Amino acid sequence: MSKSGREIELKLELDPTAQDALKSAGTIEGFTAGRPVTRTLQSIYFDTPDQALRKAKISLRVRKTGRSWVQTAKIGTGVMAGLSTAVEAEHPVSTRALDFSVIEDADVRKKLAEIIGDAPLGECFETVMKRTTRQLTRDSDGAQIELALDTGNILAGAGSQPLTELEMELKSGPGLAVFEAAKALLRDTPFRFSPYSKAERGYRFAEGVTAAEGAPYFAEPVEFASGISAELAFRDVLRSCLTQIAENRLVVLSSDDPEGPHQLRIGLRRLRSAFRLFRPILNPATLIPLDDMAQTIAAEAGALRDLDVLIEEIVAPLAARAPESLSFDALLENLNATRSQDTRHTLVKHLRSAEVNGFLLDLAAYTEGRGWLDPENFRQTKKLAQPVEKFADKALARQWKKVLKFGSRIEDLSIPERHEMRKAMKKMRYGVEFFGCLYPKGTVKPFLKRMKRLQDIFGYLNDVAMAEKLPQTCTASGPQAEAAHQAVGFVIGWHECRCQTMWQHARGYWDATRETPKFWT
Repeated sequence: MSKSGREIELKLELDPTAQDALKSAGTIEGFTAGRPVTRTLQSIYFDTPDQALRKAKISLRVRKTGRSWVQTAKIGTGVMAGLSTAVEAEHPVSTRALDFSVIEDADVRKKLAEIIGDAPLGECFETVMKRTTRQLTRDSDGAQIELALDTGNILAGAGSQPLTELEMELKSGPGLAVFEAAKALLRDTPFRFSPYSKAERGYRFAEGVTAAEGAPYFAEPVEFASGISAELAFRDVLRSCLTQIAENRLVVLSSDDPEGPHQLRIGLRRLRSAFRLFRPILNPATLIPLDDMAQTIAAEAGALRDLDVLIEEIVAPLAARAPESLSFDALLENLNATRSQDTRHTLVKHLRSAEVNGFLLDLAAYTEGRGWLDPENFRQTKKLAQPVEKFADKALARQWKKVLKFGSRIEDLSIPERHEMRKAMKKMRYGVEFFGCLYPKGTVKPFLKRMKRLQDIFGYLNDVAMAEKLPQTCTASGPQAEAAHQAVGFVIGWHECRCQTMWQHARGYWDATRETPKFWT
């Protein structure tokens, strides 16, 4: 037998304990599941001394199952939102040695020859794993998916690294069926979108590259290819947002690091800002459910983040500045209890839910399945195809107009209006960060610098507004109540005084920002 075609495969990472539980899972809602079959797989990966295949996003391996060997070449091995869509050429071979003569697809043979040339091929690393597979058939349309649960190790030199992964490969039916199958299977089991193929994991392990487990994830700069369309730019922005959200969800679930909820909220805000910046070319109906859920999770993450800021940046630093007669112990103890017992508990409980799993998988399906298409909008195709440079100019101009609307009345803004201006500036900043790679760096940096300084002022003003709610936030009672409320009064008074000084500088910073050349015009 031989196979040469494009495979669609969703790759997810789970806690090993959760993976073991899924192996013995019974029914999967909406799917008929065959009985599980477990096999041992040994895979040897090959490349040239300078890793020409890796650089070309090609993996080349032979795999032993039982007594049989199969050679596989995968072209296009990148993984986005856990989804791999490589072209696969698979053929039986007699031993663990490569044999290109068995490859029936002339295009695959030609591609390998171009990349490898005269360079020698050698073994780079191998994986040995137990694979438990089940065949899933969707009841509604007969879509067929192979579920594979892999547990084993990557071997390179004398070293070994654990490998645990869930794969769902589409055998027939619509491409997005794998996301529906994942929702039905996982339910409320937290997961991670695999960022790498097994081949790339092997390369990285062989090089000694290891990821920081449980570390907060900061979004990397978005870089667009030259001449990219507005649609593909939107897709790339969504991928960046999805990664930041999914990674920091796991950080919040696994640690108390305050940066976790902060980066989670930023990821959700970036996503919602992207929806608004790209709204003119999108189908509004399909993004509403995603936007609503992002808003809900962001509010829960924001509540925890606001308490973190209130405790660490607004209240705690004043303990050393207060008169000796004032004690901050009762206030801080009460706020910390509220943070851990109520606010954090609410967020963690939701992040562990099937609802959030569904949101992440729906967002991935939306991103990779062009969920923004509107079949009734015949003008959309032209809008999606426009160069991103042209679209970015208009998008940034629209958002800047919203900021100007508030800035023109900056001295007369009410407290709620200051908050709205702050949000408008945040969206503007995210837009600059999304599209900044399209413009000369020297023109973007001065404007972004001014925006950040102005945002810092408005951010502090927002923090002070939170401090003013301390009498309602602090629930201290009993003998410690009086000391706690005295500390509250000191905090509010101190920051109100500083707030007045900071606000006096806001007009000057706004004028400087408004006069900074606009790089998109």
